[in-house]
Amino acid sequence: MKQSLNYIQGKWVAGEGVDFQHQHSISGELLSTCSSAGIDFEAVLKYGREIGSPKLRKMTFHERGQMLKNMALHLISKKEQFYAISAATGATRVDSWIDIEGGIGNLFANASLRKKFPNLPYHVDGEPVGLSKNGSFIGHHIMVPKRGVAVHINAFNFPIWGMLEKIAVNLMAGVPAVVKPSEITSFVTEAMVKEIVDAELLPEGALQLINGFGRGIIDFVENQDVVSFTGSAHTGRKLKAHPRLLAESVPFTMEADSLNASVLGLDARSGTAEFDLFIKEVHREMTVKAGQKCTAIRRILVPEDQLEAVRTALSSRLQKTVLGDPSIEGVRMGALASRGQVDRLKENVGLLAQSQEMVFGNLNEFDIVGGSMEKGAFFAPVLFQNLSPFQHTTVHEVEAFGPVSTLMPYKTIEEAAEICALGKGSLVSSIATADPQIAHDFVLEVAPTHGRVLVLNEACAKESTGHGSPMPMLTHGGPGRAGGGEEMGGMRGIMHYLQRTAIQGHPDMIQAITKSYQPGGSRPEAEPHLFRQHFEDLRIGDTVTTHKHTVTEADIVNFANVSGDNFYAHMDATSLEGTLFEGRVAHGYFVLSKAAGLFVDPKKGPVLLNYGLEEARFTKPVYPGATLGVRLSVKEKIAQEKRSEDDIRKGIVKFLVDVYDETGETVALATILTMVKMKEQ
Repeated sequence: MKQSLNYIQGKWVAGEGVDFQHQHSISGELLSTCSSAGIDFEAVLKYGREIGSPKLRKMTFHERGQMLKNMALHLISKKEQFYAISAATGATRVDSWIDIEGGIGNLFANASLRKKFPNLPYHVDGEPVGLSKNGSFIGHHIMVPKRGVAVHINAFNFPIWGMLEKIAVNLMAGVPAVVKPSEITSFVTEAMVKEIVDAELLPEGALQLINGFGRGIIDFVENQDVVSFTGSAHTGRKLKAHPRLLAESVPFTMEADSLNASVLGLDARSGTAEFDLFIKEVHREMTVKAGQKCTAIRRILVPEDQLEAVRTALSSRLQKTVLGDPSIEGVRMGALASRGQVDRLKENVGLLAQSQEMVFGNLNEFDIVGGSMEKGAFFAPVLFQNLSPFQHTTVHEVEAFGPVSTLMPYKTIEEAAEICALGKGSLVSSIATADPQIAHDFVLEVAPTHGRVLVLNEACAKESTGHGSPMPMLTHGGPGRAGGGEEMGGMRGIMHYLQRTAIQGHPDMIQAITKSYQPGGSRPEAEPHLFRQHFEDLRIGDTVTTHKHTVTEADIVNFANVSGDNFYAHMDATSLEGTLFEGRVAHGYFVLSKAAGLFVDPKKGPVLLNYGLEEARFTKPVYPGATLGVRLSVKEKIAQEKRSEDDIRKGIVKFLVDVYDETGETVALATILTMVKMKEQ
């Protein structure tokens, strides 16, 4: 029988003995075995820290982002081989699409974040803070990659998505990973890691794989490491209390299975679009991945007078769901991931049945199309009804991890939110409603006990990703039972793997560290003019001090005629009583436009174009007679990668525009973004 291998310390290695036997979920056929016994986990983690970490830390965010993009492009081109392997987990094509292409989509999404970070190996966080009267002492924050490894302990239900959504953020941060997928479906993860390794998509040491139980790996984590866990709340709590994590103060992120709820709004009565959307969404969440999703709907809350209508409509859809071998035409729901999951699910369904009524489904008698009833891991959908959710509370405590959900009534939106909260913290809740006030009230009531809330109505239905789909740019996690962790979330997710450090000093020193201009820093006069210099020659802080212009009433009138902005403060001196203005005031945008006229060098040169304006603000009124000058300083430089061989080598330069008057006071501040050509190689 084939033996799955571990990828550690740059080699594929077999573990000793057998930890687990992989079986085909449809046919029961033995596929392979896996084991991590005998592996020196201390050496594995050390290899990541000493080999993978230095290579990743030297790369800039832009280089890491390009690395993720290249990996995503390669893996998406090989997707069909992963679909073929994923089918052995009982997954339909749609199930596998969520796992495979959803996971690769995470790589693409995180790769795009490179443009939100500086083209440096570290991140400059937030704004500078003045710490002294005269500005010679300031503070700032930088965020640098941790010098450990990310240890990811993943669940069985998403063997690819679970790995990729986690490593995307730690790799983007510059931290290597050791991935320990669930032994139940680790053969799927192994196939993707092999493709990544064979294609040399990552630096050596950036990714290692443990294919088996992985017992003992946490015994060797250190304070620069990060541990993340996805799985059952019970197992997560045990890991969270591990003595090594406590002794070394190791960050631990937990995303646990939770008792998620979906609510039918009081307005969404039978016959409305939102009612139909609700039934469709609940059915989908019960049957996609055979209900084995951490975000699946376990509790269905409906207005008490809609209980019968919902039960009838949902039962009708469930009755039409064809269960069996997904390779056969017409099959819409596959099997659970393993026979062990079937046994565990039956046990939990038995617990739920003690306090509520089963209104749809049968544990022992149901039809399948293809596959083996005896050896496969099939389980038909089950729908319970609980008429007293405040008295019969097992449904808020026991999660049947499969195609099982419970229908229950509520009276008011406040009561619906209270029932949701009985789950003691969930990953997601949703509500189907066309009423904005109902949506407002529900979201504010459930937000403290949920990591995400979906508001579903007819207007967003065609493009909505649904109740069960966390998105890369939004946080995924939840309080309480859901683990109290936070994953993904765009830049937020990456920052979990960075150390935020406060820095203090003279603006010139902080400027040298952050590679961006700091208020109060030196501003040497540029020679030649900044617009005559290529990207490489521009230095942070270099400044052009312009000649000056005295503002006249004619300037204000002419700008009003050109712009069409005839706001009274600019054009009607008789209407200023009771305002902040002493007289007719120049348009703020005239001030910026005039500033551009003062600082721009009009001759053709390395500056290709001006494409944006950031952080513009007007700090002092400008009246006729004021004399304006501009200090234009290099604030920040961001190199860009070439999009094609024919593309011009270039970078983005942020210039600080400081407009001041005859008293020396600043009247306007802005940052302009310019595209500047690099020298020919």
